[in-house]
Amino acid sequence: MSPAIVLLATSIFALTLTFSQSVSASSADLSSPSSLGTTSECVTFDSEERMITINCETANLTQIDSQIKNPDVIRKDANIDKGWILNSGITVAQNAILYINSSDTSWLKILADGETAYPILISGSLKIDSTKISSWDPNTNNYTPSPDSHRNGEDVHIGTPRPYIVVNNDATGTTDIIDSELVSLGYESGYGGGRTGLRYEGGDGSIVSGNNIRDLYFAFYSKGVGGMKVENNHIHNNIHYGLDPHTGTHDMSIKNNTVHDNGSIGIICSLDCYNIVIEDNKVFNNTKMGIMFSRNMFDSVARNNFVSNEDKGIVVSESHNNEIYNNTVSNSGSGIDVDEDSFENLVYNNTIANIPDPYQALYLRDGASEQNTHHSNTLIGINGQKISLDELEITEGAEDSSENNTGSNGDGEEEGSTNNGNDSGDGEGESDSNSDGETSGNK
Repeated sequence: MSPAIVLLATSIFALTLTFSQSVSASSADLSSPSSLGTTSECVTFDSEERMITINCETANLTQIDSQIKNPDVIRKDANIDKGWILNSGITVAQNAILYINSSDTSWLKILADGETAYPILISGSLKIDSTKISSWDPNTNNYTPSPDSHRNGEDVHIGTPRPYIVVNNDATGTTDIIDSELVSLGYESGYGGGRTGLRYEGGDGSIVSGNNIRDLYFAFYSKGVGGMKVENNHIHNNIHYGLDPHTGTHDMSIKNNTVHDNGSIGIICSLDCYNIVIEDNKVFNNTKMGIMFSRNMFDSVARNNFVSNEDKGIVVSESHNNEIYNNTVSNSGSGIDVDEDSFENLVYNNTIANIPDPYQALYLRDGASEQNTHHSNTLIGINGQKISLDELEITEGAEDSSENNTGSNGDGEEEGSTNNGNDSGDGEGESDSNSDGETSGNK
């Protein structure tokens, strides 16, 4: 064989091998961070904004650390196996995915010294699984509290800044939080501040399941999001609301959560929410109400919930075409409260126990009994006697349901003043009468 032929054969073999390797690399599983390269261009750090931006198809904290190479920005926690300390915000760009999970993370501490609030902002996708994320005060070597985050009517007090998580409305994927713990995030940031703790403005179809969510400002807030599942979570001791889907949130399952000892309402959906299913939850010891349907919530269901030790058990305000059935409400100031601006709701097969005034077991305000349907509801008195609420004369009156709640508003964002006192506001937004909760201002 001539040298020319040998050279040609060698060249063809080399090209074939290169092409084969290229195909293998392109077909690698990119759904896992283990397949990631180390191209520095896909993880950048802006020192002025103190913001890490991720443009990688997938990334995790180990890769971020290897590319940033700055322990003042991100470093391993020497005291905790798979622990990380973050002294910066993170932006996940569109079409990028950030994994924070047990493969390399047990606990992510985001530094908050009382003056800074580093966010995690998602325009791509975030996957949190079997890990813990919290604020951390390096001065006290503990979680960062925000006891000054509060609102009373129009008096809004800006609280101590803490990290927060926001899924932006341009998010290209889901933000799923599974079997994890979120601690001491979010704070009162003023009208439209959007720094409540865990906030979804995008990420349709996301799952929040099996988590322990505590000591946030709002444990959960959403705006205009659809198809989410919020299930099997322990939501407790948060500064303001527990679960607060808001402003056009729709097609959401709120199921089998334990919601207690929050600083305002346990579960509330307000302002044009629809197709919300609230079922099999245990709700107790919240400051104001257990479950609330507010401001044009419609085509939704509350069933099989256990509500106890609330000022008001279940409240329906300015909402219509909903079903409230098979719930048990006990040891509360009132059982089920429907206001005069609600209509075509169906309330049936509920059990109400140990209500101080039996006439407030099913409290239909002025005109509400004609506008709504109720049947087969039972009151169990302190002595165990069962009374059919079909036979008991239903209390009607024009008493303002803002009693004990006026000015507390804020069911999604900043609060502001309320027009009826029932839903204690719209969160971080403006007034309860026209705001959409936290409004949008969190970017």
